Amino acid sequence: MTRWTLSGFGDEIDADPAVQLPVLLALGARHVEVRSAWGVNVADMSDEDVTRLADLLARHGVGVSAVASPIGKSGVYDDPATELARLERIIRIAQRLSARYVRLFSFYRPDGVEASAVRDTVLTRLRAFADVAERESVVLVHENEKAIYGDVPERVLDVIESVGSRALRVAWDSANFVQAGVRPFDEGYALLRPYIEYLQVKDARAADGIEVPAGTGDGQLRETLVALRDCGFAGFASLEPHLADPAFPAVLSGPRRFGEAARAFAALTAQLGVELG
Repeated sequence: MTRWTLSGFGDEIDADPAVQLPVLLALGARHVEVRSAWGVNVADMSDEDVTRLADLLARHGVGVSAVASPIGKSGVYDDPATELARLERIIRIAQRLSARYVRLFSFYRPDGVEASAVRDTVLTRLRAFADVAERESVVLVHENEKAIYGDVPERVLDVIESVGSRALRVAWDSANFVQAGVRPFDEGYALLRPYIEYLQVKDARAADGIEVPAGTGDGQLRETLVALRDCGFAGFASLEPHLADPAFPAVLSGPRRFGEAARAFAALTAQLGVELG
């Protein structure tokens, strides 16, 4: 049977990792994707925060699938030295947490500016990021966030192939493609499959862009998961459901709706003969 490693964005459950980790374990995940802890983004964590988090992870026996950095979720013309220094700091945090993957993005452009006008700047900046990742033996995974340069499959492919580094791969997010007006499997999978190394589990409706549990939206999750299964994908599947719960307004999902998302994904993968663990 095909087996994928289940993970999830802990801060979608609660700000406190001491709450996040037991919930993830109860849902069958022995890994967490770290975006923030105690309300502090990973880019702003102190050494003491990182040590405290590492100790908590060790006590629970939970590994880190990726550090979900905000690198590149910024203006394409913002100071490149500042962003590069932040990446170097986040990579050190990833190494401290024994995480191989660091998520990033490919920059927002000013209103009214065409993607083609910022392409060279995007690629130059990402090549500098890849140089650091190669030196430090980590893998950067590009997330296809709406409205960044790499928000549609053709430009994601351009990023990966033009940078040309084994240290820059694809973090596939079906919901983000839907929100960018893309049919993910039909329009993106064949283009990007050679570079997909990380799966972010999120679905959305095309009509309004609202996130919904995996398999219930327009993200073509079933088709994508079948294709990944059949081609031998064996990496991380990280839950990032974004299912708002009014009872937990301070986080993106809360424990109840995060559990709903996890169970929906587990049911879908079980139907496809994919084991999560």
